[in-house]
Amino acid sequence: MCTAITYNTKDHYFGRNFDLEFSYKETVTITPRNYPFRFKNVNDIDKHYAIIGMAYVSDNYPLYYDAINEKGLAMAGLNFPTNADYKEEKNDKDNIASFEFIPWILSQCSNIEETRKLLNKINISKISFSEQLQASPLHWIISDRGNSITVESVKEGLKIYDNPVGVLTNNPTFDIQMFNLNNYMSLSIEPPENNFSKKLNFDTYSRGMGALGLPGDLSSASRFVKATFTKMNSISGDSEAESISQFFHILGSVEQQRGCVHMGEDKYEITIYSSCCNMDKGIYYYTTYENSQITGIDIFKENLDGTELINYDLIKRQQIYMQN
Repeated sequence: MCTAITYNTKDHYFGRNFDLEFSYKETVTITPRNYPFRFKNVNDIDKHYAIIGMAYVSDNYPLYYDAINEKGLAMAGLNFPTNADYKEEKNDKDNIASFEFIPWILSQCSNIEETRKLLNKINISKISFSEQLQASPLHWIISDRGNSITVESVKEGLKIYDNPVGVLTNNPTFDIQMFNLNNYMSLSIEPPENNFSKKLNFDTYSRGMGALGLPGDLSSASRFVKATFTKMNSISGDSEAESISQFFHILGSVEQQRGCVHMGEDKYEITIYSSCCNMDKGIYYYTTYENSQITGIDIFKENLDGTELINYDLIKRQQIYMQN
């Protein structure tokens, strides 16, 4: 499963934990402005905004998991099993396959307002990329520097939710996730007050007791609450180093450790990578499960007027700085 968040200091940041039991050999992939995007049922786009993000490249096509474009619009797809419902093609809609959705939006839109206009015409179709790569059940978070929305194609149709917390995990549907936050309104970063009974004296025996009841398990509903509480109460300096460090700490509060989620046989779900994108500067940072050192790639240091994908293999081996 996965967790995506936004975070603002002086600059604006977007990223996610990618949790799975195996890797597709994904790479940080830059799609330059003149790379021709070929779509199944809509017109091709030969000139577009440049994009940087994590992708599995198959047949020279970037299957993005999460990405930002050069204008600062960000988007991520997260697992949404049993709830995702893709549709048959509709004549009065732009029929976009789920694997095309991130390229379709990020190639053309610079903000949420422009995104909403495209979403009014979109039908998420059930077409797969190939026989080997069937359509994954997903929902999406899309963010610009000021706002976030969640997009879900469910049985009832395409749902577009304002996302005031800038957080997304997996099941259940986003409206239920948001309603569930009501159950935790009493949590606080402050020491707790005695509302139990004035007839009893209680001892605040530990720091952090104001957040007693904050979920700590690895389920998607609990991660949504934990990530939202951590992010909404997070404080950071506004330098780049302080901002991205705090961002990865927020994601670290809901990461998956090997051995805690058994997927059968010798398979365990882990946080394969964590990403943090500076939406203002176009820098994609990441860590991997085995390498906690932060690695960064700057989209604007590449030739963005090219036609070929630019790929960076992930540095997965732990990088340790020996001080003596």
